[in-house]
Amino acid sequence: MRYKHFTNANVDVSALAVGTWAIGGQNYGAVDRSDSIKAIHAMLDQGVNLIDTAPCYGNGASEKIVGEALAAVPRENVLVSTKFGLLPDVYSGAYKKVATYKSIMSEVESSLMNLNTDYIDFYFVHWPDVNTPIDETMAALSTLKKQGKIRFVGVSNFSEKQIEDAQEYLQIDVQQPPFSMVNRNFVDLMKWGMERGIDSMTYGSLGSGILSGAIRTLPDFAPGDMRLTFYDFFREPKFSKIMELLKTMDQIAAKHGKPVAQIAINWSTAQDFVGTALVGVRNEQEAMENCAAFDWQLEDDEVALLNAELERLEI
Repeated sequence: MRYKHFTNANVDVSALAVGTWAIGGQNYGAVDRSDSIKAIHAMLDQGVNLIDTAPCYGNGASEKIVGEALAAVPRENVLVSTKFGLLPDVYSGAYKKVATYKSIMSEVESSLMNLNTDYIDFYFVHWPDVNTPIDETMAALSTLKKQGKIRFVGVSNFSEKQIEDAQEYLQIDVQQPPFSMVNRNFVDLMKWGMERGIDSMTYGSLGSGILSGAIRTLPDFAPGDMRLTFYDFFREPKFSKIMELLKTMDQIAAKHGKPVAQIAINWSTAQDFVGTALVGVRNEQEAMENCAAFDWQLEDDEVALLNAELERLEI
């Protein structure tokens, strides 16, 4: 495993992290709880030291699974990241963005209980709440830091301006934007953050699974599946473009005798502006294959070929 030093947080983080959106079991296909815990332990055994979750991943289910996994390992050996600010609306069933002082204080207690821990390493504002003054949100996080309930402050899906506004009141240690071979929309934001010591935990690192190469025809996902509603990878014309990209990835994978997913992980984590790549895992086999991506590296000409394909296909 390779590690990167996070500047503002002043901690070393594995270049690959456990992403747990899918194991929440809500709108992301079938999930086996036992397999999920074994997958997390397999990642940790391979040197991964960060687990990322959120209360809205299955309405607390993901956090509870992470809590079960944490019970079997020394807490000080694992960095835990979770979030706040997305609450279920009892009337619509959708999530609403709430980052008030009162709500944050309530949410953190719920997360600590779900995670079966006394503190959270990285605590993220999940999405900007435009209806709550940022100083109120930062005041809550400052209080939690003083209480020792959180160590570092993160923002997810924030713009440069929103991060600058937040930093008037409290240091932002890390940000969490989407990034992968098929989603490079926030490269400038990550580079901007890196210059200011705000390192990136990137989500969607395997394009919601499409960069694993396991899906080669348009899938018939259930209505409401997050892979359809949150991402555009499984919709045309992007789906066909990614299928073309996979042909090049197949060639490189065959040359090295490696799974296609490792091509994507190698490419992503080699970017200097990527602190760690969050990758979802459902079982031990996926965990082992993903971690094995760090046993080798893409050659310069292979990186150039992949970059050229991305430009040609306009992905």
